[in-house]
Amino acid sequence: MQKITTCLGFDDQCEEAVKLYTSLFKNSRILSTQRYGAAGPGPEGSVMAMTFELDGQRFLALNGGPSFKFTEGMSLSVDCATQAEVDELWAGLTADGGKPGPCGWLTDRFGVSWQIVPSVLPKVLGGSDPKGAARAMQAMLKMSKLDAGALQRAYDGK
Repeated sequence: MQKITTCLGFDDQCEEAVKLYTSLFKNSRILSTQRYGAAGPGPEGSVMAMTFELDGQRFLALNGGPSFKFTEGMSLSVDCATQAEVDELWAGLTADGGKPGPCGWLTDRFGVSWQIVPSVLPKVLGGSDPKGAARAMQAMLKMSKLDAGALQRAYDGK
């Protein structure tokens, strides 16, 4: 069992968020749903919390009320093997009110901050060619959704 689990505190949209997230990521599933009983504090029968996995990583989502707010100080970083994966996740997480940000960051419609990162990024930013790494950094700083091919071309000087 995973020792540390990220808990995402929502106002009252955890079920909607969990369903979106598990639909976007492969090897994902809802593990359990807990509902409020007669004692509350939420309406009886409504979702209190859900445990779920995204590609094998366990999370907890909690409907905690309006005092729970997400900030960009906490984000979920996703390593994407292909540009197609970057494109698919970007589209799904920015849909219906999500907001693209700079350098691969976005905020989904629930306020959760994500970093959608092609696996080439750490390779080009930390590559053995300092001038190539600087070109890749400059290219990344001009992007919203990251483009793996453009990052590699910048590193290669093409």
